[in-house]
Amino acid sequence: MAEYLVLALVLLGLLIAGTVGLVAPRLRRRPEPPLPRTEVDTRAEEDLAGPPVEAPESDLSTGVLVEPPPVIEVPVEVPEPTAGRLVRLRSRLSRSQNVFGKGLLGLLARDHLDEDVWEEIEDSLITADVGVDATRDIVDRLREQTRVLGTRSAFELRALLAAELVNALDPTLDRSLRTAPKEGVPAVVLVVGVNGAGKTTTCGKIARVLVADGRSVLLGAADTFRAAAADQLETWGSRVGAETVRGPEAADPASVAFDAVKRGIDTGVDTVLIDTAGRLQNKVGLMDELGKVKRVVEKQGPIDETLLILDATTGQNGLEQARVFTEVVNVTGVVLTKLDGTAKGGIVIAVQRKLGIPVKLVGLGEGKDDLAPFDPAQFVDALLGTEATGRDA
Repeated sequence: MAEYLVLALVLLGLLIAGTVGLVAPRLRRRPEPPLPRTEVDTRAEEDLAGPPVEAPESDLSTGVLVEPPPVIEVPVEVPEPTAGRLVRLRSRLSRSQNVFGKGLLGLLARDHLDEDVWEEIEDSLITADVGVDATRDIVDRLREQTRVLGTRSAFELRALLAAELVNALDPTLDRSLRTAPKEGVPAVVLVVGVNGAGKTTTCGKIARVLVADGRSVLLGAADTFRAAAADQLETWGSRVGAETVRGPEAADPASVAFDAVKRGIDTGVDTVLIDTAGRLQNKVGLMDELGKVKRVVEKQGPIDETLLILDATTGQNGLEQARVFTEVVNVTGVVLTKLDGTAKGGIVIAVQRKLGIPVKLVGLGEGKDDLAPFDPAQFVDALLGTEATGRDA
């Protein structure tokens, strides 16, 4: 009996174990209820998913993908021809005319040219920055001619005065710009000047003059002291399709100038125009640095032109500026700016008389093409308001 009881218990145990084995897996597969979602979980999912992608409006309406608008390149400008530009800009010299034209011609038109009148003529010329020595020479020759020739009419006196002023400007000086390449090497033009003379702007205008005269130009932004200088020069160059070589701010100016000339040789341009930092002529260190720029550039070839930018409104002080720069870098020509805003047009005569350096370009306004090749006869005609024959303009 006991044996039957044990057997029954064993069978019951097996039955219970089998039943549990079948039910337990089903219990494990039952999904657990979801946990409540929080605001943090929601933001995290949105961050992972990224911003929603929306199709362009045209895609939704027509199904056609709209292309972005094409980039329109700004056309390269064609500068105004330089031939006859000084004649076209003669009205800009109206302020200087007040001294040369109205003042001098008014004095010469008097019925009697006595000693007091001649002294007034001298004062007018000196006030116009012609310079004391040049003024005395002009007045002495004018007085002698009027005495010998017996000249008295205003027409004849104006013609004599015009001739004397043209003579004082020395029309025999070479005023051409040496900008033509030689044996595949571009001409190098170095632009120097003091602070505040409008040097970088004038450098950009010189580039336009060269392009207008048929030269291909590359600009070197060797003024590394002003962050805006290179940007300004690059803007001027881009307008006429000229490349600008520049370096990082505060880079060695001589290194930038060297790289510009090398780039000019590699690209085969006609002229490399190098803008240097403005500096005071009495700062020895700065002037020595300018000399270094010249020496480094000349390792690749000679500098064909060194143009000194002078502000006409500085008057006789400009002569000292020109003298010191000439000693350091051998200035070959002067660019006289701001002649439209001064009655000191005689500074042209003073510069050439004192230094023997020709004025090659004159700035007569703020316009981009207001830089003109200098011609003595046309300049005097504009100052006096007369034609070469002495007739009223």
